[in-house]
Amino acid sequence: MVSFKSLSFGLVTAFLFFSCVLFSFSLGEQARLPATSGKYGEKNSGMLFSWGRIERFLAESDEPPVNSTLVLAAKRTQRKDPLNNFVKYRGGWNISEQHYWASVAFTAAPFFVIAAAWFLLFALCLLIICLRHCCCRKEPYGYSRIAYALSLILLILFTIAAIIGCAVLYTGQGKYHSSTTNTLEYVVHQANTTSEKLRNVSEYLSAAKKVGVNQMFLPSNVQSDIDRIQTKINSSASTLASTTEDNSNDIKNLIDSVRLALIILSAIMLILTFLGFVFSLFGMQFLVYILVILGWILVTGTFILCGIFLLLHNVSADTCVAMDQWVQNPMAHTALDDILPCVDNATAQETLTRTKEVTSQLANITNFVVNNVSNINFPPNVPTLYFNQSGPRLPSLCNPFNPDLTDRACQPGEVDLENATRVWKNYVCDISPNGICVTTGRLTPTVYRQMVAGLNISYGLYRYGPFLVDLQDCTFVRQTFTDINRIYCPGLRRYSSWIYIGLVMVATAVMLSLLFWVIYGRERKHRVYTKEHTPRFTEGYEGDKP
Repeated sequence: MVSFKSLSFGLVTAFLFFSCVLFSFSLGEQARLPATSGKYGEKNSGMLFSWGRIERFLAESDEPPVNSTLVLAAKRTQRKDPLNNFVKYRGGWNISEQHYWASVAFTAAPFFVIAAAWFLLFALCLLIICLRHCCCRKEPYGYSRIAYALSLILLILFTIAAIIGCAVLYTGQGKYHSSTTNTLEYVVHQANTTSEKLRNVSEYLSAAKKVGVNQMFLPSNVQSDIDRIQTKINSSASTLASTTEDNSNDIKNLIDSVRLALIILSAIMLILTFLGFVFSLFGMQFLVYILVILGWILVTGTFILCGIFLLLHNVSADTCVAMDQWVQNPMAHTALDDILPCVDNATAQETLTRTKEVTSQLANITNFVVNNVSNINFPPNVPTLYFNQSGPRLPSLCNPFNPDLTDRACQPGEVDLENATRVWKNYVCDISPNGICVTTGRLTPTVYRQMVAGLNISYGLYRYGPFLVDLQDCTFVRQTFTDINRIYCPGLRRYSSWIYIGLVMVATAVMLSLLFWVIYGRERKHRVYTKEHTPRFTEGYEGDKP
């Protein structure tokens, strides 16, 4: 039987993508997502986290692969690599490659440089102003109406720009939080569905080992196969359930923290801009200088956040393109092979073969009892088989597979797996205390319950067989990536760009605003001084208030 331990190392690649796109999580978490039907799309999937290096527990085909190599998102990821003398990186999307991270981080370098330059230059300017104020103290003089009016107009414009930037930032973070939360809920839903299905398969296999119809059980070799795989399925399902809850809570807390930080930042910047504007208009220079110092630090931090969110925006776009290309090229070797070790079709088919075998043998056991016990009118001198069978003959169970395990069509007079329980119930007789039918019937209640138990297991394995194949050959991952790329990627890209655009607007507008707080304050002070010491000016501008 194919090993399911691999689920511990592969079932949440989509969740890893999600974490990488949003927060650049460490690359120790790996994932697979099996396809199931649900409210989130035609096919949903689940996830399972695992720490450490991926190991291949799945069986491999005897034939070597002949697939070609595909560089994911090759055009998007051609960026200068600072770790390789700024030569363009051409390795494509690969979250396990440091050169990829270095090249994508380099796209955010201008914001980090601006943050550093702003911090150092403004610090130098403040130092020069302080030294000049202490050592070269002079009375203000000179006044230019153009400079005064221009500084006031620019101060108003930059204040408005800062308010607009705060609005864009606040709106973007709300949309971004909603988009990331929906993506998280989608992946968690897939994980819970997968865990539930794995446990269902385990329970069916466990029951199949124990089920018996009229003292007939599965062969010992089949029971040994069930024992071997059941342990691995239970281990994978348990790990899936526990790690899904832990990691989803961690990511949700991080998403909420990012949202709170952006809300606080936008609120502080809005208040800072408003107070700086008001204090400048009313000439409260001491308070303006305090806000300038505070704004100097906040603008530096905001430019750094601009760079971080630009990096995340680029990684998000790269990942979405990589997922789409991987789905469109299922036979190619890619950077995903080390993260998501999908087995070949032969191995996946072996998994389905075993489930078919158990289903078929359970059907054969049931039909043996139907044809050789229930439908034969044994005389009373055969006590082990006689229970006073009488009435219409019991229809046989439709075995969905031929002896070679190919699909088989039901023959006339057979009942299928879905309807057999309801049909057979009409053939159950009432029995005496010693187990003999006292009414017309071909089944005693005990034998009927045994047949129903076997029937339920056969139907369950028959229904979950394709699910196990999808789990092995990565069909579920491809469908999940398709859903994420189609439904969630556009929102992640759009709203992450809103955030860094809002951050750029806020940082730039506040930076220029606090410069004009100082410039306008100086022009206002010169204007007041000129009005007080120049009679002509006072007469010409009587009633003009600053």
